[in-house]
Order: sequence, then C-alpha cells, then structure tokens
Amino acid sequence: MASIFSSIFSMFSGGGKPPGAASSSVTSDPQPYADCTIYAEPLKEGGQYRLAGRIEKTVGDELLVRNFIRADMFSSTDDAIECTVRKAQQIIDQNGPSLFSDGAKVRQV
Repeated sequence: MASIFSSIFSMFSGGGKPPGAASSSVTSDPQPYADCTIYAEPLKEGGQYRLAGRIEKTVGDELLVRNFIRADMFSSTDDAIECTVRKAQQIIDQNGPSLFSDGAKVRQV
C-alpha cells in the first residue's frame, strides 16, 4: 500500500528519472553471427523491455560497434533478447559489408 502512495507522490513531486536519463538494460551472452558478435541489451522501461543491442566486428586490430534501438516492447526479458538477436541478424544480412564500411568506430544504425 505504501508503494502505491510513493508512486503517486513521485508523479506529482517530479521524482523518478530526470528527462533524458538512460534506462537500465539487461545484457545477454554474446551471440556470434557472420563474422560479427551480437549483444542483446534490452532497455527496461517501466514493466517492459525495449528492443536494443549492439553489433561488434573486429576489422584488422580495430573494434567497430553498431548500436541499435527499436520501438518494439516486450513483457519478458527472454522475448526481448530473442527478438533483439533476430533483429541484429536481419540488420547484418540486409546491410552486408556496408554496415562497417564507413570505418566509424561507433555508430547508431
């Protein structure tokens, strides 16, 4: 009962996260795919998880990273992780070599 009042109070008092604050994320084990490594990192937002992750590839001796966040929301971490891995595989398949061709160390896709 106290948590309900605390939640209501925080809505009106400006409590909680400040605007622009990062959501907490859940990280899964790395998944190798097509010379890349996929990290599913769904973002916890309220009681749900937003599809988010990163794709890494080592080119020469340089690590290149491509981050992605999508609008898809899931109620369980397992579903979010599974769909994040599938989305990363789709990004890799659709972009092919051009995904890392610009040579940028870190980029949003």
